[in-house]
Amino acid sequence: MTIWQNYISAYRSILPMKIEGLWASWEGKGTHLNAITHSHPYFLKSRQVEIRDGKNVDIFNCIAYPKTGSNLPCFGMDLMAFSEKKVIVVFDFQHPKENYPYRVEGLPVATEDYRFFEKGNHFSDNIFVRYCKMEEVNAYLSTFKEYLTKYKDMVEYEKPTGTDTSVYKDFDAYMTRLDPVSGYLKSKFGKEKADSLVNDFLFEYG
Repeated sequence: MTIWQNYISAYRSILPMKIEGLWASWEGKGTHLNAITHSHPYFLKSRQVEIRDGKNVDIFNCIAYPKTGSNLPCFGMDLMAFSEKKVIVVFDFQHPKENYPYRVEGLPVATEDYRFFEKGNHFSDNIFVRYCKMEEVNAYLSTFKEYLTKYKDMVEYEKPTGTDTSVYKDFDAYMTRLDPVSGYLKSKFGKEKADSLVNDFLFEYG
């Protein structure tokens, strides 16, 4: 059982998606990876990756890409556990436009700068980042639900219909350059698979 189960359940409840398919299911050096795509009437896709080694590593990464034409951000989450005491919880509204200031009123505003998460450049002022222990992950669940509910409301208000994937070209290219786990993926599954996951699945619009 993943330590992120309550987050995954909240995501699927608040923003229900239809499972489209299993893009990859890999085993390498004791580590298992699943890459899955989901669909929704207002989204081009939601794609998620789960990585676990059955011991300490437990990673859930997901980005939902709304359909285009309404200037909406993506919703992204990086839920990463590497050991009992090294856990990172990240979720945010990630706008596809480069250097586009974005803030949702009524939600916490980040007061620090974080490595890999650059406020004002695809990441919003509301980016939520917490470092904690495994036993503490659910302390941020209510905030996660609040963010996701705000996001669901804005998407349902706009009801986007466009399918211009070029809107996400800069966003995915930026995320490819930023991606902090490519080295880890290569060490577990080899360079060919790792590169394919990043370029053909995680950030295919770049």
